[in-house]
Amino acid sequence: MKALQYTAYGHSPVVNEVPEPVPGPGEVLVRVAGAALNPLDVKIGAGYVQEYFPITFPSTVGTDLAGTVERLGPGVTGWGIGDAVICRTDPTAGGAVAEYAVVPAASLVAAPTTVPLDAAAGLATAAATAWQAVIEIAELRSGQKVLVHAGAGGVGSFVIQLARRTGAHVVTTASSAAAEIVRKLGADEVVDYTSVDFRTAVSDVDVVVDSVGGEIEARSLDVLKPGGLLVSLPVPPDFERAAARGLRAEFVFHASDAERLAKVAAAANEGLDIVVDRTVRLSGAADAFDYVAQGHAKGKVIVRP
Repeated sequence: MKALQYTAYGHSPVVNEVPEPVPGPGEVLVRVAGAALNPLDVKIGAGYVQEYFPITFPSTVGTDLAGTVERLGPGVTGWGIGDAVICRTDPTAGGAVAEYAVVPAASLVAAPTTVPLDAAAGLATAAATAWQAVIEIAELRSGQKVLVHAGAGGVGSFVIQLARRTGAHVVTTASSAAAEIVRKLGADEVVDYTSVDFRTAVSDVDVVVDSVGGEIEARSLDVLKPGGLLVSLPVPPDFERAAARGLRAEFVFHASDAERLAKVAAAANEGLDIVVDRTVRLSGAADAFDYVAQGHAKGKVIVRP
């Protein structure tokens, strides 16, 4: 079968011909319908996170997949051949961007029935991270105001929708080209980050969800009300700086969790939308990987074997 693989840190991945994997005890072979690329995949390939997610080369790219059960390993119950599933693999294992993938049966979740199966791969990391940030950490509620940075991005697009579902007032930063997208997702206010300093347009915010980091994190503290919360997605925030200003800060370290992913799949069946920037064939996966690395994707990039 074909798979997109890292061959060395700092090198663009390539499509290789590799043996079809065989499921062991407690594992399932999935025929991949779609795999979603994430910024984490880029960081893994660059070697930026090898302290947390070391890989051995060659290593198949990707954690997020959707597909159908092809074969059951010994001892697997609860799943049948042909079942439509979604899954997030451990980042050190990868394996998603391929024609077939072996995954632990315990990590499988029934795919939502309201979206195309290949696109459902986009839920596994991005939507589950947004759920963790909005529902579990921020515990956002009706009447609060939330600022979502990069609202048209893979995670941001889900943060907007989940925040809207809580009844919160949603403000997001986005380019003018993405303004229509984020408004359709439920943003009440849109700040064009290419021409406006969001600090001049937003104030008295209860929660900031930041998927950008760096200077954006520091400036976000200026718009939070006393006791407000900064939720950082890319890196741990400066906790002491926030505390010195009477603010709270939390870091979302997302880990694969089938129970959480099942809740996300249920939300998709209830109308949670998956914004797809583009869908490419496996032969174009390396170019798609480089596109994700540029950081300008609006929603998810899906590879469809």
